[in-house]
Amino acid sequence: MADTATTYTAADSAFTADLAPGSLITQDGQMQWAGLLMGPGTPYAVDSTGLTGWEDLPAYDSSDANRPTSHGAWPGARHARPRTVGGALWLLPATVDAAVDTVRTLRQALALADGERWLAVRLHGETLAVRARVSRRVVPTDRQYALAGTAKASVQWVATDPRRYQVVEQSLTTGAPTAESGLTWPLTWPLDFGTAAVTGDVVADNDGSAPTHPLITFQGPCGMPTVTEHTTGRRLRYDITLTATDVLTVDTSAGTVTLNSTASRRNTATADSAPEELFAFEPGSTELSFRPDSSSAGAAMTVRWRSAEW
Repeated sequence: MADTATTYTAADSAFTADLAPGSLITQDGQMQWAGLLMGPGTPYAVDSTGLTGWEDLPAYDSSDANRPTSHGAWPGARHARPRTVGGALWLLPATVDAAVDTVRTLRQALALADGERWLAVRLHGETLAVRARVSRRVVPTDRQYALAGTAKASVQWVATDPRRYQVVEQSLTTGAPTAESGLTWPLTWPLDFGTAAVTGDVVADNDGSAPTHPLITFQGPCGMPTVTEHTTGRRLRYDITLTATDVLTVDTSAGTVTLNSTASRRNTATADSAPEELFAFEPGSTELSFRPDSSSAGAAMTVRWRSAEW
């Protein structure tokens, strides 16, 4: 029998909350779906067969084009399909009297819903997470369940974004670049032009194996907020003037541009601005430069991201 030190009751509501990914996990082999913890130390033991689809490459669509007058094909882009994660859970209530609460908790946590939540798994000290929805829940009501409340349930999730993310979100902030102090008199050799207090440059590290999409916010006062990625030369530029109380939020994953969390301002993107969905951090280091056309004290850019794995 698995360790059943943790007891859930139907009165608990935390298991339905979309908590931070992995915030309840304390040991290897545990899984967290929203606010429900599964695995060692809980009434929901993961079967010895483990999970399917977690460490696998997702299926993908390819735009390869067959060569009409030669062998093979021209390689095209490949885009991953949603990731399907499944497994078996043993319902192991501490007592027969706890069987109803155990299955009701599972019933409510693994219900059909439109919104995605975090599904996190810890293996060998590494916790990764996906945004997913429940697509299957099968609990056999056989003799074993009727007598003792134990059952081998089958569960499946579908993650529309197949990438698995590190649970710790990284963040960098920089102000608009400031001018160097310049030469001081009398001149001495070597000449010292001074150092800018703020360069407007940051380096974001994606420690994973898959590209990840950042969330970028521009804080005023500044005009024409612009960020440029050095390797590809892609930039995001918006023809808008931000006051000291304005915040322009660019969600490159969703492809949205929002002013003060309310009004869409994607229409302010300039002709030389890349589509937001193409602005992603490849594995490794990405150099970024914040270059508004005009700015005053307090103008800043903040970049948030999670390293991603296939």
